Amino acid sequence: MSDIKVPFIDLQQRFVEEREELMACVERVLSKGHLVMTPEVFEFEQKVVEYTGAKHCVSCGNGTDGLMLAMWALGIGKGDEVITTPISFVASTGSIAHVGATPVYVDVRDDQNIDPTLIEAKITPKTKAILPVHWGGRVADMNAIMAIAKKHNLKIVEDSAQSMGAYYYDKHGGTFGDAGTISTHPLKNLNAVGDGGMMLTNDDEIAAKVRLYRNHGLQDRDTCVMYGVNSRLDVLNAEILKYRLTRLDDVIARRRRNVSIYQDKIKAKQVYIPPVRDYEKHSYVMFIVQAENRDALKAHLESRGVQSLVYYGTPLHLHPAAKRYGYKRGDLPVAERMADRVLALPHHQNLSPEQVAIAAAAVNEFYGA
Repeated sequence: MSDIKVPFIDLQQRFVEEREELMACVERVLSKGHLVMTPEVFEFEQKVVEYTGAKHCVSCGNGTDGLMLAMWALGIGKGDEVITTPISFVASTGSIAHVGATPVYVDVRDDQNIDPTLIEAKITPKTKAILPVHWGGRVADMNAIMAIAKKHNLKIVEDSAQSMGAYYYDKHGGTFGDAGTISTHPLKNLNAVGDGGMMLTNDDEIAAKVRLYRNHGLQDRDTCVMYGVNSRLDVLNAEILKYRLTRLDDVIARRRRNVSIYQDKIKAKQVYIPPVRDYEKHSYVMFIVQAENRDALKAHLESRGVQSLVYYGTPLHLHPAAKRYGYKRGDLPVAERMADRVLALPHHQNLSPEQVAIAAAAVNEFYGA
């Protein structure tokens, strides 16, 4: 393989770009000598409230915990069914399983988000909630999903792990349903220096419950009112995220610039790029195309020094862990077909237009376009 010309991940470049301010964050936090649930955490939560328009932000250890905390607060558990999508990271289904509920999968549309027209057919007396995933940074069709939830008196927990900075009809992802959760994993556009996450909600009661649950159920240092978990956002991460939130719009703008170059330069008809609709603002945590002969294309890109990743090659209903739910190949044909075609191309904000052009040219070269 040739030397890497277009890297998929840019964490080292991000550090170089932000080194001075990141070191200042470390200095500010460590010099105080207090590292758990200090004002930095609550200041970050307030900044997220201001950015997203949610009434409450409750930070936590990671996005997966955020999903579980939200479902616990909503009373979702053993015997309940939660309708969700087979296109996501395993945490979407894992969080449902961990609270004792059963995931019920609905196939997806060509943008890889859940197809609302298929949801009602899967509703049973056991259905308690819908858990849509805003995949890649595109908010699912929440108007349709909200209407279904209202009609059937269902809860909505949005897996908004990748939707920080994403909007649907000018409303931020994660603020539509009863709760929404966001991840600040290092590969997200708002990224911590390790795991981190948060839950958004407009419901005072849900926010109060999750604040207790994330901190062992402690009302104060000596009063435990329920048995919770330890899912507190690290103070250093809170301080870094507070800084990086000020840069988020610029990060997304630079990613959108790179995506627009791909859209302009990829000429191969064998590559499908789901269009962004007028009412959508995509945050581009990932830039995923759907390509014929995907695996060979990926190998070709590697030979040209262009890194790419498959997100993901196995839909959630076909993982070994999901065998107990009784799904088989063929049950969700759109998701299964996409799993054979999806490929994430490098688009991060530290790539130059020239690097993106190199990647696009390599795609065209493979297909002879």
